[in-house]
Amino acid sequence: MKRVLVAGATGYLGRYLVKELKNRGFWVRALIRKEDQKDKFKSVDDFFMGEVTRLESIQGVTKDIDWVFSTIGITRQKDGMTYMDVDYQGNSNLLNEALKEKVETFLYISAINGDKLRYLKIFEAKERFVDELKDSGINYCVLRPNGFFSDMKDFLNMAKGGRVYLFGDGKFKLNPIHGEDLAKVCVDNVAGGVKEETVGGVDILQQNDLAELALKAWEKPVKITHLPDWTRRLTIWLLRTFTSSKTYGPIEFFLTAMSFDNIANQYGTNRIEDFFKLEAKKMKNK
Repeated sequence: MKRVLVAGATGYLGRYLVKELKNRGFWVRALIRKEDQKDKFKSVDDFFMGEVTRLESIQGVTKDIDWVFSTIGITRQKDGMTYMDVDYQGNSNLLNEALKEKVETFLYISAINGDKLRYLKIFEAKERFVDELKDSGINYCVLRPNGFFSDMKDFLNMAKGGRVYLFGDGKFKLNPIHGEDLAKVCVDNVAGGVKEETVGGVDILQQNDLAELALKAWEKPVKITHLPDWTRRLTIWLLRTFTSSKTYGPIEFFLTAMSFDNIANQYGTNRIEDFFKLEAKKMKNK
């Protein structure tokens, strides 16, 4: 059975990857940054403590490993790190370790349309690493998932106040995916030799649909306000002009992604409607 390293194991997707791999009988090593993060896992064969941004701290992390699954990346800046520090250099450090140990396959998670939106700070770093991965000579798999269910909580948080605000007419479509479903696709695609794919959930929905489902999860009447699209463009310009990339990066990505369809190949069984209801219930019980 293959021996797999999961980098980014403590993140949203990483936790589902560890669970899916163990369910299928794989030997799993989780890369963690802190000792207390071990408590997040029920069944892991081995832990390696290190930080991908510090090359000296991860030497040997890929020893005796067949596959590397990397979900390393930051959505909201913290610890003073930039996208180039983590999404590019961190993954590059991990790839160098994989090459030294002659790892069989390296899977990397970018995001949908990353190859087309390289001018965005978050994708500038992610796709620079994708280029390096493809040129490295290692067998690779690059997946570009649509938004995660966890990302859609922004709709739910807005709906809690009784109204959702959208840019434009809200008719652009997307099919976000649950981490559990994406984890299955990751393992299937590496095992099947898939090189590159966009991955989304089973339901293709308009932004209006997501807003409505979020409001209904709170048992509130459907109240959606459509803002003129120029306000979205102005917001991006103001952020780029007056703030650093650490501040505007995630907002720039979100506002840009809201301005066109984001439809990926459909997978899975989890539905966003059920996710919203469950999350709203959790928030009510807090």
